[in-house]
Amino acid sequence: MTAAERIRVFQVATGNLGTEMIGRIRSHPDLELVGLHCYTPDKIGRDAGEIVGLDPVGVTATGTVDEIIAARPDVLTFHGVFPDEDLYVEVLEAGIDIVTTADWITGFHRDTNHPHHSGRKVSDVIAEACARGGATFYGTGMNPGLAQILGIVHTADVADIENVTVIESVDVSCHHSVDTWKAVGYGLPVDDPSIPDSLYKYTAVFADSVYLMADAFELELDEVAFSYELGACTKDVDLGWYQLPQGSLGGSHIKYQGMVDGVARVESHLEWQMTPHTDPSWNIQACYITQVTGDPNIYSKHMIFPRKGFDLSRPENFASIGMTVTGLPALNAIRSVVEAAPGIVTSTDLPLRSFAGRFAI
Repeated sequence: MTAAERIRVFQVATGNLGTEMIGRIRSHPDLELVGLHCYTPDKIGRDAGEIVGLDPVGVTATGTVDEIIAARPDVLTFHGVFPDEDLYVEVLEAGIDIVTTADWITGFHRDTNHPHHSGRKVSDVIAEACARGGATFYGTGMNPGLAQILGIVHTADVADIENVTVIESVDVSCHHSVDTWKAVGYGLPVDDPSIPDSLYKYTAVFADSVYLMADAFELELDEVAFSYELGACTKDVDLGWYQLPQGSLGGSHIKYQGMVDGVARVESHLEWQMTPHTDPSWNIQACYITQVTGDPNIYSKHMIFPRKGFDLSRPENFASIGMTVTGLPALNAIRSVVEAAPGIVTSTDLPLRSFAGRFAI
Protein backbone atom coordinates (compact mmCIF):
# COMPACT_ATOMS: atom_id res chain seq x y z
CA MET A 1 0.00 0.00 0.00
CA THR A 2 1.38 3.39 -0.97
CA ALA A 3 1.08 6.51 1.16
CA ALA A 4 -1.31 7.99 -1.41
CA GLU A 5 -3.84 5.18 -1.07
CA ARG A 6 -6.56 5.70 1.50
CA ILE A 7 -7.11 2.81 3.89
CA ARG A 8 -10.57 1.26 3.85
CA VAL A 9 -11.94 1.20 7.42
CA PHE A 10 -14.92 -0.71 8.78
CA GLN A 11 -15.88 0.53 12.25
CA VAL A 12 -17.56 -1.46 15.01
CA ALA A 13 -19.84 0.25 17.55
CA THR A 14 -21.28 3.75 18.01
CA GLY A 15 -21.21 4.27 21.75
CA ASN A 16 -19.48 7.31 23.22
CA LEU A 17 -16.16 6.58 21.52
CA GLY A 18 -17.51 5.15 18.30
CA THR A 19 -19.79 8.15 17.83
CA GLU A 20 -16.80 10.51 17.96
CA MET A 21 -14.71 8.29 15.67
CA ILE A 22 -17.16 8.29 12.74
CA GLY A 23 -16.46 11.98 12.16
CA ARG A 24 -12.75 11.57 12.86
CA ILE A 25 -12.40 8.78 10.30
CA ARG A 26 -14.28 10.84 7.74
CA SER A 27 -11.87 13.76 8.15
CA HIS A 28 -8.67 11.70 8.43
CA PRO A 29 -6.52 12.03 5.30
CA ASP A 30 -5.36 8.39 5.45
CA LEU A 31 -8.75 6.77 5.95
CA GLU A 32 -12.00 5.99 4.14
CA LEU A 33 -15.04 4.80 6.07
CA VAL A 34 -16.58 1.87 4.17
CA GLY A 35 -18.79 0.27 6.78
CA LEU A 36 -20.27 0.33 10.27
CA HIS A 37 -21.16 -2.71 12.39
CA CYS A 38 -23.75 -2.16 15.12
CA TYR A 39 -25.03 -4.48 17.84
CA THR A 40 -28.25 -2.53 18.48
CA PRO A 41 -31.00 -3.70 16.08
CA ASP A 42 -32.62 -0.28 15.67
CA LYS A 43 -29.35 1.15 14.29
CA ILE A 44 -29.00 -1.44 11.53
CA GLY A 45 -30.08 -0.14 8.12
CA ARG A 46 -29.57 3.50 9.07
CA ASP A 47 -26.91 5.85 7.73
CA ALA A 48 -23.82 6.02 9.96
CA GLY A 49 -23.90 9.82 9.96
CA GLU A 50 -27.52 9.90 11.06
CA ILE A 51 -26.79 7.46 13.91
CA VAL A 52 -24.08 9.69 15.39
CA GLY A 53 -25.78 13.03 14.76
CA LEU A 54 -23.99 14.04 11.55
CA ASP A 55 -25.21 14.60 8.01
CA PRO A 56 -25.58 11.36 6.03
CA VAL A 57 -22.21 9.89 5.03
CA GLY A 58 -23.41 7.23 2.58
CA VAL A 59 -22.50 4.27 4.81
CA THR A 60 -25.32 2.05 6.04
CA ALA A 61 -24.97 0.23 9.35
CA THR A 62 -24.96 -3.56 9.19
CA GLY A 63 -25.13 -6.21 11.88
CA THR A 64 -23.32 -9.38 10.79
CA VAL A 65 -19.69 -10.39 10.50
CA ASP A 66 -20.37 -11.74 7.01
CA GLU A 67 -21.23 -8.20 5.92
CA ILE A 68 -17.95 -6.91 7.36
CA ILE A 69 -15.96 -9.49 5.44
CA ALA A 70 -17.95 -8.93 2.23
CA ALA A 71 -17.02 -5.24 2.30
CA ARG A 72 -13.33 -6.22 2.07
CA PRO A 73 -11.96 -3.45 4.31
CA ASP A 74 -8.25 -3.16 4.95
CA VAL A 75 -8.80 -2.73 8.68
CA LEU A 76 -11.53 -2.99 11.27
CA THR A 77 -11.61 -0.45 14.09
CA PHE A 78 -13.31 -1.79 17.21
CA HIS A 79 -14.65 0.80 19.68
CA GLY A 80 -16.96 -1.25 21.88
CA VAL A 81 -16.57 -1.06 25.65
CA PHE A 82 -15.57 -4.72 25.89
CA PRO A 83 -13.86 -6.97 23.32
CA ASP A 84 -15.73 -9.35 21.03
CA GLU A 85 -13.22 -12.15 20.56
CA ASP A 86 -15.48 -14.23 18.31
CA LEU A 87 -15.82 -11.30 15.91
CA TYR A 88 -12.08 -10.69 16.10
CA VAL A 89 -11.28 -14.27 15.08
CA GLU A 90 -13.57 -14.29 12.05
CA VAL A 91 -12.32 -10.92 10.84
CA LEU A 92 -8.64 -11.78 11.33
CA GLU A 93 -9.04 -15.14 9.60
CA ALA A 94 -10.48 -13.26 6.64
CA GLY A 95 -7.20 -11.32 6.38
CA ILE A 96 -8.54 -8.06 7.81
CA ASP A 97 -6.35 -6.21 10.31
CA ILE A 98 -7.88 -5.00 13.59
CA VAL A 99 -7.12 -1.88 15.64
CA THR A 100 -9.04 -1.82 18.90
CA THR A 101 -9.47 0.50 21.86
CA ALA A 102 -11.28 -2.20 23.87
CA ASP A 103 -9.31 -3.61 26.74
CA TRP A 104 -6.30 -5.09 24.96
CA ILE A 105 -2.61 -4.21 25.01
CA THR A 106 -0.53 -7.38 25.44
CA GLY A 107 -3.13 -10.03 26.20
CA PHE A 108 -2.06 -10.58 29.83
CA HIS A 109 -5.30 -9.21 31.28
CA ARG A 110 -7.57 -11.13 28.92
CA ASP A 111 -5.70 -14.37 29.51
CA THR A 112 -5.73 -13.92 33.29
CA ASN A 113 -9.23 -12.64 33.95
CA HIS A 114 -11.40 -13.41 30.93
CA PRO A 115 -10.67 -16.93 29.67
CA HIS A 116 -11.91 -17.75 26.19
CA HIS A 117 -15.07 -19.86 26.05
CA SER A 118 -12.98 -22.63 24.49
CA GLY A 119 -10.88 -22.79 27.66
CA ARG A 120 -7.78 -21.62 25.81
CA LYS A 121 -5.84 -18.41 26.31
CA VAL A 122 -7.44 -15.54 24.42
CA SER A 123 -4.04 -14.37 23.22
CA ASP A 124 -3.40 -17.80 21.67
CA VAL A 125 -6.78 -17.74 19.94
CA ILE A 126 -6.13 -14.26 18.52
CA ALA A 127 -2.54 -15.04 17.50
CA GLU A 128 -3.60 -18.18 15.65
CA ALA A 129 -6.37 -16.30 13.84
CA CYS A 130 -3.78 -13.71 12.79
CA ALA A 131 -1.54 -16.49 11.45
CA ARG A 132 -4.35 -18.15 9.51
CA GLY A 133 -5.43 -14.89 7.88
CA GLY A 134 -2.06 -13.15 7.64
CA ALA A 135 -3.57 -10.29 9.63
CA THR A 136 -2.33 -7.91 12.34
CA PHE A 137 -3.99 -7.11 15.68
CA TYR A 138 -3.19 -3.97 17.71
CA GLY A 139 -4.74 -2.51 20.85
CA THR A 140 -4.23 1.04 22.06
CA GLY A 141 -5.97 4.15 23.36
CA MET A 142 -5.09 7.06 25.58
CA ASN A 143 -4.59 4.99 28.73
CA PRO A 144 -3.58 2.27 28.39
CA GLY A 145 -1.85 3.28 25.19
CA LEU A 146 -0.43 6.72 24.56
CA ALA A 147 0.15 7.42 28.27
CA GLN A 148 2.66 4.56 28.43
CA ILE A 149 4.32 5.61 25.16
CA LEU A 150 4.84 9.04 26.72
CA GLY A 151 6.27 7.40 29.82
CA ILE A 152 8.76 5.46 27.72
CA VAL A 153 9.80 8.45 25.61
CA HIS A 154 10.40 10.59 28.69
CA THR A 155 13.28 8.32 29.70
CA ALA A 156 15.27 8.95 26.51
CA ASP A 157 17.57 11.41 28.28
CA VAL A 158 17.77 9.61 31.63
CA ALA A 159 20.59 7.41 32.92
CA ASP A 160 20.38 4.92 35.80
CA ILE A 161 16.58 4.75 35.90
CA GLU A 162 15.18 3.78 39.29
CA ASN A 163 11.44 4.14 38.68
CA VAL A 164 8.99 5.18 35.96
CA THR A 165 5.43 6.01 37.01
CA VAL A 166 2.58 7.07 34.73
CA ILE A 167 -0.44 8.63 36.45
CA GLU A 168 -3.91 9.26 35.05
CA SER A 169 -5.39 11.98 37.29
CA VAL A 170 -8.87 12.74 35.97
CA ASP A 171 -12.44 13.62 36.79
CA VAL A 172 -14.41 10.80 35.15
CA SER A 173 -17.89 12.24 35.57
CA CYS A 174 -18.03 13.26 31.90
CA HIS A 175 -17.29 9.70 30.72
CA HIS A 176 -20.91 8.65 30.31
CA SER A 177 -20.43 4.89 30.15
CA VAL A 178 -22.83 3.39 32.66
CA ASP A 179 -21.61 -0.15 31.93
CA THR A 180 -18.01 0.83 32.67
CA TRP A 181 -18.74 2.36 36.07
CA LYS A 182 -21.16 -0.35 37.15
CA ALA A 183 -18.50 -2.91 36.29
CA VAL A 184 -15.95 -1.33 38.66
CA GLY A 185 -18.47 -0.81 41.47
CA TYR A 186 -19.05 2.94 41.41
CA GLY A 187 -22.33 3.64 43.21
CA LEU A 188 -22.14 0.54 45.40
CA PRO A 189 -21.59 0.93 49.15
CA VAL A 190 -17.86 1.49 49.58
CA ASP A 191 -17.63 -1.52 51.90
CA ASP A 192 -19.34 -3.85 49.42
CA PRO A 193 -17.11 -6.96 49.37
CA SER A 194 -17.43 -7.31 45.58
CA ILE A 195 -15.67 -4.00 44.83
CA PRO A 196 -12.01 -5.08 45.15
CA ASP A 197 -12.45 -8.02 42.77
CA SER A 198 -14.47 -5.90 40.32
CA LEU A 199 -11.89 -3.13 40.38
CA TYR A 200 -9.14 -5.58 39.58
CA LYS A 201 -11.06 -7.59 36.99
CA TYR A 202 -12.09 -4.56 34.98
CA THR A 203 -8.94 -2.47 35.35
CA ALA A 204 -6.28 -5.18 35.07
CA VAL A 205 -5.58 -4.10 31.50
CA PHE A 206 -3.42 -1.54 33.31
CA ALA A 207 -1.23 -4.45 34.33
CA ASP A 208 -0.78 -4.89 30.57
CA SER A 209 0.35 -1.28 30.42
CA VAL A 210 3.05 -2.01 32.99
CA TYR A 211 4.22 -5.06 31.05
CA LEU A 212 4.29 -2.93 27.88
CA MET A 213 6.63 -0.41 29.49
CA ALA A 214 8.77 -3.13 31.04
CA ASP A 215 9.12 -4.72 27.61
CA ALA A 216 10.36 -1.42 26.18
CA PHE A 217 12.94 -1.18 28.98
CA GLU A 218 13.90 -4.86 28.59
CA LEU A 219 13.05 -5.20 32.26
CA GLU A 220 11.98 -8.63 33.52
CA LEU A 221 9.31 -8.25 36.21
CA ASP A 222 8.71 -10.68 39.06
CA GLU A 223 5.05 -9.62 39.21
CA VAL A 224 2.67 -6.71 38.75
CA ALA A 225 1.20 -5.86 42.16
CA PHE A 226 -2.30 -4.39 42.49
CA SER A 227 -3.41 -2.06 45.30
CA TYR A 228 -6.18 0.50 45.81
CA GLU A 229 -7.76 3.16 48.00
CA LEU A 230 -11.50 3.83 47.89
CA GLY A 231 -13.27 7.18 48.31
CA ALA A 232 -16.75 7.09 49.87
CA CYS A 233 -19.27 9.76 48.85
CA THR A 234 -19.91 12.18 51.71
CA LYS A 235 -23.38 13.02 50.36
CA ASP A 236 -25.84 11.86 47.70
CA VAL A 237 -24.61 12.82 44.22
CA ASP A 238 -26.88 12.89 41.15
CA LEU A 239 -24.93 13.39 37.92
CA GLY A 240 -28.06 13.08 35.78
CA TRP A 241 -26.74 10.04 33.99
CA TYR A 242 -25.43 8.30 37.16
CA GLN A 243 -26.39 8.30 40.83
CA LEU A 244 -23.97 7.95 43.74
CA PRO A 245 -25.66 7.55 47.15
CA GLN A 246 -23.93 8.78 50.28
CA GLY A 247 -21.42 6.16 51.40
CA SER A 248 -21.01 4.70 47.93
CA LEU A 249 -17.84 4.46 45.87
CA GLY A 250 -17.27 7.80 44.14
CA GLY A 251 -13.49 7.93 43.69
CA SER A 252 -10.49 5.64 43.75
CA HIS A 253 -6.71 5.53 43.56
CA ILE A 254 -5.50 2.33 41.90
CA LYS A 255 -1.89 1.26 41.50
CA TYR A 256 -0.36 -1.36 39.23
CA GLN A 257 3.31 -1.74 40.14
CA GLY A 258 5.87 -3.78 38.24
CA MET A 259 8.12 -5.35 40.88
CA VAL A 260 11.74 -6.48 40.66
CA ASP A 261 13.26 -8.01 43.80
CA GLY A 262 10.56 -6.41 45.92
CA VAL A 263 11.07 -2.90 44.49
CA ALA A 264 8.50 -1.09 42.33
CA ARG A 265 10.22 -0.13 39.07
CA VAL A 266 7.47 0.55 36.51
CA GLU A 267 4.02 1.74 37.57
CA SER A 268 0.62 2.82 36.25
CA HIS A 269 -1.62 4.75 38.67
CA LEU A 270 -5.26 5.74 38.23
CA GLU A 271 -6.66 8.66 40.22
CA TRP A 272 -10.34 8.63 39.30
CA GLN A 273 -12.90 11.05 40.67
CA MET A 274 -16.60 10.85 39.84
CA THR A 275 -17.27 13.59 42.41
CA PRO A 276 -15.00 15.72 44.63
CA HIS A 277 -17.29 14.89 47.57
CA THR A 278 -15.50 11.75 48.78
CA ASP A 279 -13.47 10.74 51.80
CA PRO A 280 -10.65 10.29 51.11
CA SER A 281 -10.32 12.45 48.01
CA TRP A 282 -7.38 13.10 45.73
CA ASN A 283 -5.79 16.14 44.15
CA ILE A 284 -7.15 15.59 40.65
CA GLN A 285 -4.95 17.42 38.15
CA ALA A 286 -6.91 16.69 34.95
CA CYS A 287 -3.91 15.36 33.06
CA TYR A 288 -1.51 12.49 32.51
CA ILE A 289 1.68 12.66 34.53
CA THR A 290 5.02 10.98 33.94
CA GLN A 291 7.46 10.77 36.83
CA VAL A 292 10.94 9.33 36.21
CA THR A 293 13.41 8.86 39.05
CA GLY A 294 16.96 8.60 37.77
CA ASP A 295 19.77 10.83 36.58
CA PRO A 296 18.26 13.35 35.97
CA ASN A 297 14.73 13.15 37.41
CA ILE A 298 11.82 13.94 35.07
CA TYR A 299 8.34 15.28 35.87
CA SER A 300 6.03 15.94 32.95
CA LYS A 301 2.34 16.74 32.58
CA HIS A 302 0.45 15.85 29.41
CA MET A 303 -2.37 18.41 29.55
CA ILE A 304 -5.23 18.42 27.06
CA PHE A 305 -7.10 21.60 26.11
CA PRO A 306 -9.94 22.11 23.61
CA ARG A 307 -9.32 23.68 20.23
CA LYS A 308 -9.89 27.42 19.84
CA GLY A 309 -13.56 28.34 19.88
CA PHE A 310 -14.71 24.96 21.21
CA ASP A 311 -17.92 25.31 23.24
CA LEU A 312 -17.31 23.73 26.65
CA SER A 313 -20.69 24.81 28.01
CA ARG A 314 -22.21 21.67 26.47
CA PRO A 315 -21.38 18.55 28.54
CA GLU A 316 -21.35 16.35 25.44
CA ASN A 317 -18.66 18.57 23.90
CA PHE A 318 -16.51 18.30 26.99
CA ALA A 319 -16.87 14.51 26.95
CA SER A 320 -15.94 14.38 23.28
CA ILE A 321 -12.42 15.59 24.10
CA GLY A 322 -11.85 12.45 26.14
CA MET A 323 -13.22 10.32 23.32
CA THR A 324 -10.98 12.10 20.80
CA VAL A 325 -7.77 11.48 22.74
CA THR A 326 -8.77 7.86 23.28
CA GLY A 327 -9.59 7.11 19.66
CA LEU A 328 -7.03 9.10 17.69
CA PRO A 329 -4.02 7.06 18.86
CA ALA A 330 -5.78 4.14 17.20
CA LEU A 331 -6.68 5.96 13.98
CA ASN A 332 -3.25 7.53 13.56
CA ALA A 333 -1.57 4.12 13.98
CA ILE A 334 -3.68 2.40 11.32
CA ARG A 335 -1.29 2.88 8.42
CA SER A 336 1.59 1.42 10.45
CA VAL A 337 -0.57 -1.50 11.56
CA VAL A 338 -1.62 -2.26 7.99
CA GLU A 339 2.06 -2.22 6.99
CA ALA A 340 3.18 -4.36 9.96
CA ALA A 341 3.90 -8.08 9.93
CA PRO A 342 1.00 -10.39 10.83
CA GLY A 343 0.36 -11.22 14.47
CA ILE A 344 -0.40 -9.44 17.74
CA VAL A 345 1.66 -6.24 17.90
CA THR A 346 2.10 -3.66 20.64
CA SER A 347 3.39 -0.10 20.57
CA THR A 348 6.92 -1.42 21.11
CA ASP A 349 6.72 -3.11 17.69
CA LEU A 350 5.62 -0.05 15.69
CA PRO A 351 7.70 2.81 14.24
CA LEU A 352 7.69 6.31 15.71
CA ARG A 353 5.40 7.61 12.95
CA SER A 354 2.67 5.32 14.30
CA PHE A 355 2.16 7.84 17.09
CA ALA A 356 2.19 10.95 14.90
CA GLY A 357 -0.92 12.98 14.16
CA ARG A 358 -1.74 14.49 10.79
CA PHE A 359 -1.46 18.15 9.76
CA ALA A 360 -4.58 19.93 8.50
CA ILE A 361 -3.12 21.09 5.18
